[in-house]
Amino acid sequence: MARPQRIVLVRHGESEGNVDDSVYEREPDHALRLTAQGRRQAAATGSELRETFGDERVSVYVSPYRRTHETFRAFGLEPEHVRVREEPRLREQDWGNWQDRDDVRLQKAYRDAYGHFFYRFAQGESGADVYDRVDAFLESLHRSFEAPDHPPNVLLVTHGLTMRLFCMRWFHWSVAEFESLSNPGNGESRVLLLGEDGRYTLDRPFEQWRTPEPYGVTGEPYGITG
Repeated sequence: MARPQRIVLVRHGESEGNVDDSVYEREPDHALRLTAQGRRQAAATGSELRETFGDERVSVYVSPYRRTHETFRAFGLEPEHVRVREEPRLREQDWGNWQDRDDVRLQKAYRDAYGHFFYRFAQGESGADVYDRVDAFLESLHRSFEAPDHPPNVLLVTHGLTMRLFCMRWFHWSVAEFESLSNPGNGESRVLLLGEDGRYTLDRPFEQWRTPEPYGVTGEPYGITG
């Protein structure tokens, strides 16, 4: 099995929805573009990725949203070094169609009180729903490692919640541990690095905004190896 040396997760650059939540009333979430700031963020991340990958091959999976595709293009990776696939299971959490700004703000308050993992948006998804499709994607990803010529790098261009849930599944974090973590910023990355012991280590943790409050004993506390 050709396990990759690196699995890089990148959140898209700043989008129109990140600066003006009323845009969701006029445009579908999946169609929103990067702002000028978002393009600069993506270009800066791309410079770091090109230095990290060098001449090594990269297997790329991109969320089907416009802002993630625009983020990937801004990376400026050499086409001969990358294999790119659109991966719908890495899409953003569905908050419903043609979102009403006031209603979404109210539902976000409900979510904060109820819990980000379990609260399901009306006509949308819960964090648990996203976790399930991320889990299905991980099964496919692990099968791809069986190819003897699998690239030494994997790059996922996705969304903040999806990044946290990917790491939750990979490192077996509890729901309480997930709930204590914040999304990365726009254009930020997290890297899973393969060690000599065959385990992956997260290059840096997600910011923790509160102490986890588990209902019971759930194993190892929040960590960055697995």
